[in-house]
Amino acid sequence: MPEIGRKLSVQAMAKDLPSNLDAETPEDGYADVDVGEHRPGYAESDRRDMYRMGKRQELMRNFSPVSALSFTALANTQGLVDGGLAGLFWSYIWTFFGSGVIMLSIAEMASIDYQRFLSYMTGWVSTLSWQAGAASGSFLTGTIIQGLLTVNDPNYSPTNWQGTLFVFAMVLVLLICNIWGAKALPMVQNTLLGVHIIGWLVIVVTLWALAPRQSASVVFTQFTNEGGWSTMGLSLMVGQISAIFGSTCSDATAHMAEEVEDAGRSVPIAIVWSYLLNAAMGFILLTTYLFAIPSVTDALNDPSAYPFIYVFRNALPTSGVNGLTSIILLLVIASNISFNAATSRQTWSFARDNGLPFSTWIGHVNPGKEIPANAVALTCLISALLALINLGSSAAFNAIISLQVVALMFTYCVSISCVLYRRLRHPHTLPAARWSLGRAGVPLNVAGLAYAVYAFFWCFWPNVTPVDAESFNWAVVMFMGVLGLSLGMFWAKGRKVYRGPVVLVLGRGERL
Repeated sequence: MPEIGRKLSVQAMAKDLPSNLDAETPEDGYADVDVGEHRPGYAESDRRDMYRMGKRQELMRNFSPVSALSFTALANTQGLVDGGLAGLFWSYIWTFFGSGVIMLSIAEMASIDYQRFLSYMTGWVSTLSWQAGAASGSFLTGTIIQGLLTVNDPNYSPTNWQGTLFVFAMVLVLLICNIWGAKALPMVQNTLLGVHIIGWLVIVVTLWALAPRQSASVVFTQFTNEGGWSTMGLSLMVGQISAIFGSTCSDATAHMAEEVEDAGRSVPIAIVWSYLLNAAMGFILLTTYLFAIPSVTDALNDPSAYPFIYVFRNALPTSGVNGLTSIILLLVIASNISFNAATSRQTWSFARDNGLPFSTWIGHVNPGKEIPANAVALTCLISALLALINLGSSAAFNAIISLQVVALMFTYCVSISCVLYRRLRHPHTLPAARWSLGRAGVPLNVAGLAYAVYAFFWCFWPNVTPVDAESFNWAVVMFMGVLGLSLGMFWAKGRKVYRGPVVLVLGRGERL
């Protein structure tokens, strides 16, 4: 975490934190640490958490627990190529449990506040993951618009460069909303949570009532291998990235923690409940969607390039396809706005720790808007740059989501491993958590770690075989490149200037 506006050095704070805050500090209770002014929505527990980490409150805490709950992503399906209807269904089931134990571990960590080298490396890879995730959302909405054009104009022949321009337009929308519309974002997110549920209900009811129906035996037992892999099992493993990608956004609220009221309690609750809510809604929507696909081959070859548009076309006239697709577009754009906000805060906080090049510029907070405007702009720029992959590869979206997932799983592996080690060897050094896994912590951490390693391995694979330059999954190149860059940056500069939160955190045997 960042280090701006502190009056004590890291070393002094680590040594001089009072053992009893109420008895041994000045009447404001916060010694010489400048944690910023007391603002509306800034709960006493938030003030204590900022003091413990030695950080200044620079962002406005205007996200309530309810608006935090609406930070989530809509799933996108790509498992039809490798696994088919049954593969997509069953991979969703096991991903729910695998990602669920990870989310429980992350929720607990969001309730406490976490040497140096691991923190630095994890910060870089986490930044990579969230930037790739932000790019994937804009890529999705831009190309959905392009796909919708094929529905309304059968003579339209989509090209990659046109799709990239649509992505740029969607990135511009995020830039405007997250800088000039930032103060209205919590209210809008609360409203769109209701729209999300209503839109979900409209799509589910429409498909069950009007779409052609597949048999249950085909949906639950018919696996397909359109990717050309040597065995069905291998194809299924490769195709599960669809389900994994759809479960990766529930911890976005953790990166908005400095803008959430009573974050130590609200954030973990939001993570868990948003995961459960979206998993339940996703299960019903996915089942409905799979029953409405009469032909996997036709769905994959649809001119729109999106199987769900193919499903809508089988059930509705063009006006109905436009309506349902517009609902999905609205919800995904809203999700992208939230995801972009979370990504920019993650990038900003790491820069505030001097973890990135040009940290002073990236870590600047606009004093009037009380948002990290530079980090928002940088996030949008990176999204636009990643969209350029689309100009040279038809598998651009797969590469972007693979990059997001593998980087995210790497950070989960490191974070959960550190917590698990402390739990087993030095439990007294773990900070107290207001939302704790208790005795279930060790088995849940072990399960979460095992699944993160498993997902990390499989998400590097390309979608189809044989592999050429166009179908190659470039995520492995980008991931290893960023990992190598971060290693070089650490030895050249990071080990001298990077100051993460680890030395500031008190264990369970200590009190503020």
